[in-house]
Amino acid sequence: MQETTEKNVPEYILGISAYYHDSAAALIHRGRIVAAAQEERFTRKKHDSEFPARAIEYCLEEAGISLSDVSDLVFYDKPLLKFERLLETYLAYAPRGFRSFVTAMPIWLKEKLYLKKVLRTEFNKLLNDKTEINLKFAEHHQSHAASAFFPSPFNRAAVLCVDGVGEWATTSLWQGDKNTLKPVWEIDFPHSLGLLYSAFTYYCGFKVNSGEYKLMGLAPYGEPCYKDLILEHLISVQEDGSYHLNMKYFNYATGLTMTSKHFDLLFGAPPRKPETQISQKEMDLARSIQAVTEEVLLKMVTHIHKTTDNDYLCLAGGVALNCVANGELLRKSPFKDIWIQPAAGDAGGAIGCALALWHQHYKQDITSKDNKTDLMSGSYLGPEFSNKQIKAYLDSISAPYHVYSDDEIYAVLAKYLDEGKVTGWFQGRMEFGPRALGGRSIIGDPRNTEMQTTMNLKIKYRESFRPFAPSVLAEDVDQFFEHESISPYMLMVSQVNSSLLLKHDDDNQKGLDKLKQIRSSLPAITHVDNSARIQTVHKETNPRFHQLLSAFKELTNCSVLINTSFNVRGEPIVTTPEDAFRCFMRTEMDILVLQNCVLIKEEQGEFQDDQDWQQEFELD
Repeated sequence: MQETTEKNVPEYILGISAYYHDSAAALIHRGRIVAAAQEERFTRKKHDSEFPARAIEYCLEEAGISLSDVSDLVFYDKPLLKFERLLETYLAYAPRGFRSFVTAMPIWLKEKLYLKKVLRTEFNKLLNDKTEINLKFAEHHQSHAASAFFPSPFNRAAVLCVDGVGEWATTSLWQGDKNTLKPVWEIDFPHSLGLLYSAFTYYCGFKVNSGEYKLMGLAPYGEPCYKDLILEHLISVQEDGSYHLNMKYFNYATGLTMTSKHFDLLFGAPPRKPETQISQKEMDLARSIQAVTEEVLLKMVTHIHKTTDNDYLCLAGGVALNCVANGELLRKSPFKDIWIQPAAGDAGGAIGCALALWHQHYKQDITSKDNKTDLMSGSYLGPEFSNKQIKAYLDSISAPYHVYSDDEIYAVLAKYLDEGKVTGWFQGRMEFGPRALGGRSIIGDPRNTEMQTTMNLKIKYRESFRPFAPSVLAEDVDQFFEHESISPYMLMVSQVNSSLLLKHDDDNQKGLDKLKQIRSSLPAITHVDNSARIQTVHKETNPRFHQLLSAFKELTNCSVLINTSFNVRGEPIVTTPEDAFRCFMRTEMDILVLQNCVLIKEEQGEFQDDQDWQQEFELD
């Protein structure tokens, strides 16, 4: 993206990411993020990669404008550079890459190589005419870096982007300073920390670009007994954190799988088949690659601090969603503070490319920051629904419900939660990014010893080993966790306070047997290594959720609730009241809260589901 000194700066810029995974749209108005949403939330297709028409329509509706009012449309990466990388890779690995080449080329020649034409066609459909559109392109890692730095609380920061691969870059460092963002160095494909982690995701039987968080959650059940083997054979790591993969063990550059036969030989077996029983081996592999990832990132970040004049660090890219590694960096790195884009994956690129255009292309100054408050509005950037709209929907389906005033509802819900009721909580604007942050959440009592099993098996219908995250009043976080800073986006893992842990005579359980042990007075959110993925809840960004936690604290002296995303396995997080009601009725959830309307499961009639959710949604 070329810089310019144009004086006629745009009112509105629309950024989009699409055609890989997690398509999204974001609208900014004179540098302020107005709206952002992923396409999956509207189409109900997990990780939908198609042109984000529905997300664009939402963003425009939120701003009260039409597409013709948008001065600039910007795409989050440069397809010709990506095509160059594919061609060079296939040539470098010829003839081994021929099968992958034959599979990929028809798609590229038909659509992706002519992406500018494809995008113009899609935008013109929304315009309903042939109006000329002003279409620009950012680079992939530039979009990531911009999404991390420009909304961050910092006026100056190092910006580290780590993902699978963009056009060429897989890891890149940028220097952010007010409205400037300059590249410092990068590591290029096929050497990729993100793809290394995804290779183990694949080998352990989980879906690539979806199941990495399962691998992270599985890691505490294992031991890092394969770490040395990984460092000896798969990746060479220097003291500055730079790295080089041994491509003999990987197939993603030339074939249709992530790992090669040499990888199978090294670890003694072919990849685990999806949905089969998880063994101790997968747990140990997960722990090992997690340990390697943390070691590489810590070396890299330490070197960045040593060689650049920065007190603060920003992170983006898919690897920045590894909240265990993030917690380690916060505790062990020399930076004063770290900020992570809540939509750190490709969806966040929609925000990044729009902000890059505003600040870098149009050279617009950024509001002075205080190193504490970010510009993401708590990531509550999606659609919201009024009580009037919700009542109209519930009346249309003859669903019985109770309406409470703001003064009444929080005490009523606190009592239900204290009684062990699992509650669907739908209020305010939908979150942007992969985490439910108290806008579209399923919540419960963390003190309940049965709650983790109940939520996993009867509500989410997912694997029993997966942990649940706590939401805690920001002002009380240090009472429950070894964590003193804010964590509004559920992107940091910390230890549960030792004062809450329970002593045991036998701490020698292995594997999934660790699940049977009650580890703390908050058992439902305490992982098997006594950790928790924390969300701090703030009155300024989510006053209703803050009030609910305050009411629960007043009743129980506990200002923590379980918070998991409002969906079942394989389903995108719910967007509308209709989505929420359907999910409520499909599961064994007890209570549904739609703004000020409260539904009780036992009062509902028989639910006629038009489709089995297990047939409707692919497994994640």
